[in-house]
Amino acid sequence: MAPKPKDRGKTAASPSQPPPPIEDLFTNLNRHIQANEYNQAVKVADQVLSVAPNDEDALRCKVVALIKNDNIEKALSTVASAAILLPDFAHLKAYCLYRQNKLNEALDSLKGVDRNNPEIMLLESQILYRLGKMDACADLNQKLLKSKVESVETNLVAGLVMGGRAAEVQKILEANRIKASSSFELAFNVACSLIEKGNYNDAEQLLLSSRRIGQETLMDDNWAEEEIEIDLAPIAVQLAYVQQHLGNSQVAMGAYTDIINKNLGDDESSLAVAVNNLVALRGAKDVSDSLRKLDRLKDPEAQGFQLSRGLDKLSPKQREAIYANRVLLLLHANKMDQARELVAALSDMFPNSVMPVLLQAAVLVRENKAGRAEEMLGQYAEKFPDKSRIVLLARAQVAAAASHPQIAADSLAKIPDIQHMPATVSTIVALKERAGDIDGASAVFDSAIKWWSNAMTEDNKLNLIMREAASFKVKHGKEEEAARLYEELVKAHGNVEALAGLVSTVAGVDIGKAETYEKKLKPLPGLKGVDVDSLEKTSGAKHVVGASPVAAMETNEEAKKEKPKKKRKRKPRYPKGFDPANPGPPPDPERWLPKRERSSYRPKRKDKRAAQVRGSQGAVAREKLEAAATSSSSSNTKANQASASKAASQTAEQSRPSSKSSRKKSRN
Repeated sequence: MAPKPKDRGKTAASPSQPPPPIEDLFTNLNRHIQANEYNQAVKVADQVLSVAPNDEDALRCKVVALIKNDNIEKALSTVASAAILLPDFAHLKAYCLYRQNKLNEALDSLKGVDRNNPEIMLLESQILYRLGKMDACADLNQKLLKSKVESVETNLVAGLVMGGRAAEVQKILEANRIKASSSFELAFNVACSLIEKGNYNDAEQLLLSSRRIGQETLMDDNWAEEEIEIDLAPIAVQLAYVQQHLGNSQVAMGAYTDIINKNLGDDESSLAVAVNNLVALRGAKDVSDSLRKLDRLKDPEAQGFQLSRGLDKLSPKQREAIYANRVLLLLHANKMDQARELVAALSDMFPNSVMPVLLQAAVLVRENKAGRAEEMLGQYAEKFPDKSRIVLLARAQVAAAASHPQIAADSLAKIPDIQHMPATVSTIVALKERAGDIDGASAVFDSAIKWWSNAMTEDNKLNLIMREAASFKVKHGKEEEAARLYEELVKAHGNVEALAGLVSTVAGVDIGKAETYEKKLKPLPGLKGVDVDSLEKTSGAKHVVGASPVAAMETNEEAKKEKPKKKRKRKPRYPKGFDPANPGPPPDPERWLPKRERSSYRPKRKDKRAAQVRGSQGAVAREKLEAAATSSSSSNTKANQASASKAASQTAEQSRPSSKSSRKKSRN
């Protein structure tokens, strides 16, 4: 007999039993949704759909309940398999795709939807933010300011900051009469805008206010302390970042470490930012530990290094920074295979970024392939001229380090907005001079002088460039060009240094012209009574700081007349209790010598009387006798020499004064 089924407290409805009234089902559905019981809400919605398959409210409630329950895949399949298309199904479908990080598909699904709907505009702005299209995101959020959409100010400021438009934040807040402290999220984003502008002190104060407001708000909502700490973790990370920029590296490092060691739960973004900032702050120190910390951010299911899916909320700029730091750490650890593999994947992840190209050049330089790196960077600069500035700077640095000064100079000369700046001109001239291209270096000066002559700027550097150009031309034998530059400086500015340079330069070419300009020089004080002819015959005078030339000569003459002072003899310092009148016996002069070097040293003698004989008693080995017989003739001379040296040593020992120890030994 088959066992009876267990009673579960509920009687299953028979197929013939009629379903409950639809009004009761909707009442239960509403009760479950109000109580956040989304699993039960889905079951009740299925019961309603079994009775009325095309009921719009039941379909909508089921999809929303699935989304609230984080069952995004089933919600998307429910929308796709629905027999009818509701007006907001496109919005729900786009949101599901957004949650799955299928951003382009989510944006495409909104094309046929009314773009004036505030909810649609808010979702589109979030998709654009995740795609890194910050300008379009900020424009949408500015349109949403007129509508009463919650947290639109926070999203607007975040989009402006990430889009590099932090300078516009304060103006927009003032124009719309929005207070930065109206919510802790808005205060946090405004503080981020201050950080982007380099105003770290004001940013720190606003972050502290944001943390205080957030604690009060969340405590009023009955949040637990751990939940409050997790929700305010981004503020803690930004405070540490501010301390890092204020020069308090140890404080920032300790704050980052505390954040990493805490269990932040679902806030993987704050953990990732803290780890990345700590790694960047350490640099080349503790490379192994930094790599282990970055490993906490990787997807466990991926083969190589790939960020986990929970970090999809990070902006493309933040994700790129984490990958770049990973590559640099691998280069420091000399893990070239992993670095090469990761760099190859970055070009597909960030196709519009320059960073993968720069990292690939760094890998080539680490492999001693500087020429290949220079070639690759040059090709990229030609292909993408709008992104060429940083690439050309990197190429110049690589070429200069690889002793290719001409390539480095040419790379700097291709950057139009900085090629005439004094620092750039000086660097290019030094590189061309190092390469032996003196004419090219002189041409760089001429081009810079021409550019600054036509530049309408308040901080004009023409005077500085002309002085350096004239000095360079004098150094390399171009006196006529240098004299012309000095003369222009004298006529335009009346510079004393330029006048002195002009006189010294023209003196070798046109003495009359030199004498004419020499008269314009102011006479130096104290030189009226100096005889120049007698001065030329002298060997010269030493320079005295702060004294006139005449005073320097007088001090030199006085120094010659003075006799050298005699050194005063110091009295000898004796030990405590020592009487120099009764010094006692003198110390042993050999007290600091090793024992082997002292005259009283006697080495221990070896006892050669007991010869070791093996075998029967009284027997002598035949081989030893034969060896002794054969070597007796050759050892006679050695024995004579040994006896003579022994006799000499004995006479020397007799002549030496014997010590107490030696006398004691002789008595024995």
